[in-house]
Amino acid sequence: MTPTTTLSVPRLTEMVTGILADAGLSDLQARTVAEVIVAGERDACKSHGIYRIEGCLRTLRAGKVQGKAEPVLTDDGSAVIRVDARGAFSPAAFAIGAPVLAVRARELGIAALAINSCTHFSALWPEIEVLTDQGLAALAMCPSYATVAPAGGSRPLLGTNPLAFGWPRPGKPPYVFDFATSVAARGEIELHRRSGSPLPEGWAIDGDGAPTTDPTSALQGAMLTFGGHKGSAISTMIELLAGAMIGDLTSPEALDFLGSTDLLPHHGELIIALSPEKFSAGRPGAAFDRAERLFEAIVGQGARLPSQRRFTARARSLAEGIDLTADEMAGLERLAQSVRS
Repeated sequence: MTPTTTLSVPRLTEMVTGILADAGLSDLQARTVAEVIVAGERDACKSHGIYRIEGCLRTLRAGKVQGKAEPVLTDDGSAVIRVDARGAFSPAAFAIGAPVLAVRARELGIAALAINSCTHFSALWPEIEVLTDQGLAALAMCPSYATVAPAGGSRPLLGTNPLAFGWPRPGKPPYVFDFATSVAARGEIELHRRSGSPLPEGWAIDGDGAPTTDPTSALQGAMLTFGGHKGSAISTMIELLAGAMIGDLTSPEALDFLGSTDLLPHHGELIIALSPEKFSAGRPGAAFDRAERLFEAIVGQGARLPSQRRFTARARSLAEGIDLTADEMAGLERLAQSVRS
């Protein structure tokens, strides 16, 4: 059996925060980025866990993320709240904007948070769950950098362009989905490359536009959208709403800004929060009760609600701790030493 080390969620958060702070991140950025990274490990989403630390540090060293930047909130009292991240990591900007977004959504029924000039590196569901914890439904989306070919295309143009949605369930974990509009997240292909395992067919094309199952060729070529033209259309919608509409970079522009896919993408993010009570006011039936009947019907057919595995893993991690392999622990120590030297 492979030896493992078990760490509590607070202990792992402390370790990751320390690495990021020693690397030069502000207190706010170090804390919020660490919380998202540890959430990935806690919920058994390895592709969004401590694996992401190295990319954060690499992008910081390249000067493409501003470790000491303090995001600035602009609120004119309307349904649109803005946070200029000023080059900071996106979790710091979200932490500043989310409380205002939640209050405004409860007041008006719907509100949006536009985050500009941020570096995004991980999943969207941690942000979604901040809002569902406050009884709000929520959508979040962002471009990436051009690594995905549009349906029928042969070269990278779109980003992996994740989309997340959450619905609050009083007394239960929320209904949440979070997925890339590419067949898989780029991190999944990188993990296949590191392990030397082939990709499933239909995930990617090589530099000549031919189908490939080789992760190295895929990283040099382009990923494909899920569902063919349907995923391509949704991905393009995200470019428009979370790029062009909020006055930020689309995926091709983000790649031009970075000059490399070895760094984390720089762009904007759009989060929309909605109050089920406001929208259903005066209509028959309670929105949450009707939603529960729908969820029960889905599960009653033997289907699984999205994120159930994450929530199961989370309960275990919170009760028993997070298991890290010897290689993972050695990697954390190596990163800690590298930022101290």
